[in-house]
Amino acid sequence: MAVEKYTNGVGRRKTAVARVYVKKGKGSIVVNDRALDQYFPYSIQQMTVKQPLVVLDLEGKYDILVNVKGGGYNAQAEAIRHGISRAFDVIDTTNRPTLKANGFLTRDSRMVERKKYGQRKARRRFQFSKR
Repeated sequence: MAVEKYTNGVGRRKTAVARVYVKKGKGSIVVNDRALDQYFPYSIQQMTVKQPLVVLDLEGKYDILVNVKGGGYNAQAEAIRHGISRAFDVIDTTNRPTLKANGFLTRDSRMVERKKYGQRKARRRFQFSKR
């Protein structure tokens, strides 16, 4: 498969990063060299990945190749959704209002807060003892 024919988009969520390559085809979605239903066993995660295709009514018209790493399965699914949305924004700019209205182009910036020194967790202090 030649990568030159693909349109790409990068999606991120928490620590998950997804590189998405989209081209016209029969509707196959391959994630890390595995089929979508093999990589994501839960239907809610599969639905999350397919949301941009459903909203734009493009199911079965594009082949999608994804490389994803980092984070958990839910974060990876949302990163893939973000990457697919960005790729379809590049393919046709008339898709942008629909994708933006559904919140698929917004990078969800919520991350785990780092642990601070002198504390038990990010915000949890050690127990105070007066005596």
